[in-house]
Amino acid sequence: MKKFNIRKVLDGLTAGTSSSASCASPQPGHKEGEPVPESLQSEHFQLCKTVRHGFPYQPSAMAFDPVQKILAIGTQSGALRLFGQPGVECYCQHESGAAVIQLQFLINEGALVSALTDDSIHLWNLRQKRPAVLHSLKFNRERITFCHLPFQSKWLYVGTERGNIYIVNVESFTLSGYVIMWNKAIELSSKTHPGPVVHISDNPMDEGKLTIGFECGIVVLWDLKSKKADYRYNYDEAIHSVAWHHEGKQFVCSHSDGSLTIWNVKSPAKPAHIITPHGKQPKDGKKPEPCKPILKVEYKTTRSSDPFMILSGGLSYDTVGRRPCLTVMHGKSTAVLEMDYPIVDFLTLCETPYPNDFQEPYAVVVLLEKDLVVIDLAQNGYPIFENPYPLTIHESPVTCCEYFADCPGDLIPALYTVGSRQKCQVYSKKEWPINGGNWGQGTQSYPEIIMTGHADGSVKFWDASAMMLQVLYKLKTAKVFEKPRSKEDKPNVETPDEDPFAIQAMSLCLESRMLCIAGVSAHIIIYKFSQQEVTSEAVQLLEVRLMSEPNDVVSPDAGGEPAAAPTTPTVTCNPQNNPESQPPIDNSPSDATRDHIPCLRVRNSLARQSPGYQVELVVQLAWVGGEPPQQITSLAINSSYSLVVFGNNNGLAIVDYLQKTVVLNMGTQELYGSSDPYQRQPRSPRKSRQPSGAKMSRKLSLPTELKPDMDTRDNSFSRSSSITSIDRESREAIAFFHFCETPTRRAEGGGAAATPGLWVGTTFGTALLMALNVPLAGEQRLLQPVAILSGGIMVRLKGGILRMACLDATGALLPPPSEPWHEPNTPQDNDDKERPRRRRPASTSPPGSLEQGETQFAVFCSEKQAKVVALPSQACAFKHNITETSFVLRSDVVQMSGGCCIACFCANGHVMTLSLPSLRPLLDVNYLPLTDMRIARTFCFSNHGQALFLTSPTEIQRITYSQETCENLQEMLGELFTPVETPEAPNRGFFKGLFGGGAQSLDREDLFGEATAGKASRTLAQHIPGPGGIEGMKGAASGVVGELARARIALDERGQKLGELEERTAAMMASAESFSKHAHDVGTQRILS
Repeated sequence: MKKFNIRKVLDGLTAGTSSSASCASPQPGHKEGEPVPESLQSEHFQLCKTVRHGFPYQPSAMAFDPVQKILAIGTQSGALRLFGQPGVECYCQHESGAAVIQLQFLINEGALVSALTDDSIHLWNLRQKRPAVLHSLKFNRERITFCHLPFQSKWLYVGTERGNIYIVNVESFTLSGYVIMWNKAIELSSKTHPGPVVHISDNPMDEGKLTIGFECGIVVLWDLKSKKADYRYNYDEAIHSVAWHHEGKQFVCSHSDGSLTIWNVKSPAKPAHIITPHGKQPKDGKKPEPCKPILKVEYKTTRSSDPFMILSGGLSYDTVGRRPCLTVMHGKSTAVLEMDYPIVDFLTLCETPYPNDFQEPYAVVVLLEKDLVVIDLAQNGYPIFENPYPLTIHESPVTCCEYFADCPGDLIPALYTVGSRQKCQVYSKKEWPINGGNWGQGTQSYPEIIMTGHADGSVKFWDASAMMLQVLYKLKTAKVFEKPRSKEDKPNVETPDEDPFAIQAMSLCLESRMLCIAGVSAHIIIYKFSQQEVTSEAVQLLEVRLMSEPNDVVSPDAGGEPAAAPTTPTVTCNPQNNPESQPPIDNSPSDATRDHIPCLRVRNSLARQSPGYQVELVVQLAWVGGEPPQQITSLAINSSYSLVVFGNNNGLAIVDYLQKTVVLNMGTQELYGSSDPYQRQPRSPRKSRQPSGAKMSRKLSLPTELKPDMDTRDNSFSRSSSITSIDRESREAIAFFHFCETPTRRAEGGGAAATPGLWVGTTFGTALLMALNVPLAGEQRLLQPVAILSGGIMVRLKGGILRMACLDATGALLPPPSEPWHEPNTPQDNDDKERPRRRRPASTSPPGSLEQGETQFAVFCSEKQAKVVALPSQACAFKHNITETSFVLRSDVVQMSGGCCIACFCANGHVMTLSLPSLRPLLDVNYLPLTDMRIARTFCFSNHGQALFLTSPTEIQRITYSQETCENLQEMLGELFTPVETPEAPNRGFFKGLFGGGAQSLDREDLFGEATAGKASRTLAQHIPGPGGIEGMKGAASGVVGELARARIALDERGQKLGELEERTAAMMASAESFSKHAHDVGTQRILS
């Protein structure tokens, strides 16, 4: 462990806008020159992405490898998400950012081809944990519309908008000289251009016959060897897709009028059948009424029953408001499966990868705009599989996040137990069919939990351990409130226009499992955790009138030294708003004012509270003076003191949730007492009060950065957009709270008494310490009130306060005091009731007083500065200017394996860490420019170098700033590709092999190779080597070696079989020769006789 000397605090500073300085004078516990132990160094930090969770944002394409059992999804932003078994996921990104229009697996080869809207195709190597592009091909003169890669082929067919088809060698990513021009394909069958190529596929029984579908309605069966069309099939409706019967004698087309045409290959004159699945059939035999386009159809056969015909779209135009549907036609039955979102694509999962065999479909993967659904085709009713992926993050827009790494080990099992009882939907009994890949061999063993608050008032708990994500439990806070059934039932009291139950802040005590949430309608709900069900329990309600007349403020120079405490501190003991003595709330406002009316109506009682989080107390801010309550800006809960504190632009309130009373209710200006450092001038009277009929939507709807519509991007992010500076008016708001046990003054004998306290931070950069006098646990705690001593220590910094924490004399982090969890609904014995529960102290020091020379450090971080103050001397030990040109959006004091540090995320995209207590810069990386307020609102730091943010409305990106995690990341990540033997090809049978009735193979190398087809024009497309790197090349090489090894094995097996056949043939010939000789001898003997 390296010792850090106070005299050298200026050493190791990075050049730039930040500066650090020591502002400490010699103080008790730290004699001048005495070293402070610090083990964290710059080499312990490194920043990198780890994993991405959630549903791919704006999906556009999908592919499935039926042998590897891997699913790939492409998006409109050029992202690739690959899914294997639960826990095996991978995220990749195309550099261009163009939308993915199609994906094609090289089945069981560990490779993937992607086609983008910028007319480029890319080959991805999946044989490494982080897939990389090996080759790219950029078309210069034609636009790509469709691609097709036959099974076990290295030649990729690329169709274009002009109707031409080019052929690409996927091994070298070069174009073949073989081209199918549109005019040669259609010849005189059409007088006009046929439009773009919308479909390409092989005849399942003859690889030399290529099916080409043009948008205008023409389908061409092209003979690759003779380079001419065998048949042309014309229909007067545009084509969207084509699907073959596995025998290669029939194919079906889907059209823009909602019809399906089934064609016999050798009868191009007219379709064998025309079906309109959702059209009304006229009685006079006329053509059915047109329907919406059938965007895709798949034709799958089974050995034991009728074939499946699965299609998307095709609904009647008169079904206005009907949800998108997937139609499954099986024999004479037709099932219409409604989806929650529009269908992007679907794939049918089959038992065999060979197109010329019975497919035996068993499931359908349906990619929706905001969901992924897998349907079981083998069970009656077509139930869906239970999705094990964490794809429901966006079920309601995320409004806030909390991240807890290294949480108590019993918390995740407890949440999982109560959460498993919430599943009520009937799922398929089969296992999830997408189960490829292998888990990583990570050494990260500590439990992690992610909490997400949502716009519909729900809170989700996720198990984020070991680089995975799984939902544990969902809490619905909206159940606490009544919902108006109609407009007539709604009271005149206005609530937010959108999402009145949206979660704005969350505070969780990990030890006691107490939870407190603040909603956008100025309501606070306190929850206790219980594993038992509670019935018929009345909801305890508190009404708080938190209103302070605002003043014009001339902000003084911030960042000064800690101000001395006032000589006359005030003691506040204000137990008010007891629910028993509180007058009933009148929800019918008078004509003049709406005072004392909350924004939401609370249910009188909850008939049943399931195991999990159960309501302990509801606190609501009411209208005061004709104005709506301000939104909650800061929130904290402490189980050791049984207190909840919250604040907004007007002031703060402290609630005792054990006694169900309001302990303190004061304005922000009152916090300072007589030592207010700001020059506040009374404002002139308001020109007009808000009339009783006025709406409050502007003040109570979500702020810009909290709007559920998070697609809006603000690239010109300004200083005024800071999420930490909650209100950029002249009003001072409460920004942060921190409960602690800290020494505020020296006791007799030279020690320092550690007493309960509450640090209050404001948006003006002021931090004040309020002393708490909490009665002893037991009966006294229920009867005696909590006293607050305001006007204590004050510290000032530049910029609004973001985070506060306490360290002990050795620099170790002191968590807030807490109590261990106990089952609240279990009857306690009288002895247990009388025995006071021992409070878990925050400090590891023995109770009483700190010895002579020992001290604590109070850590403060604002939008501009970080400061460490020694207590109880109140001397500034260290100070560091984090940034001059930008400002800090998120910060936290986190625990690392070798100590603790401050982690900061700035608006200019820099991620920084500072050592504690000396505030030495350890890391400064320009990582994530702030282009969206969603990032600022959801960015969270946690222990052990973990962090996350919402990178899109549906996805969470996790990052690490720990060197240890970065080094072990490769082992932690799962493997997508696993060696799997390709299934055997279908048996042709004796007679098919004898008379040529089986599948016809094609030597594509001889047909498309340079020796036969020549070279393609160099101006047609440009080859770009991919940034796959050495690892990618090794993976590709290993893939080639593997293919060669498999080919060698196959040749050996074939040679062995040929050898056995040759031996049998020789034996038969010898036997025949012996028989012939014996017969000749017998004949000779008969002649002689």
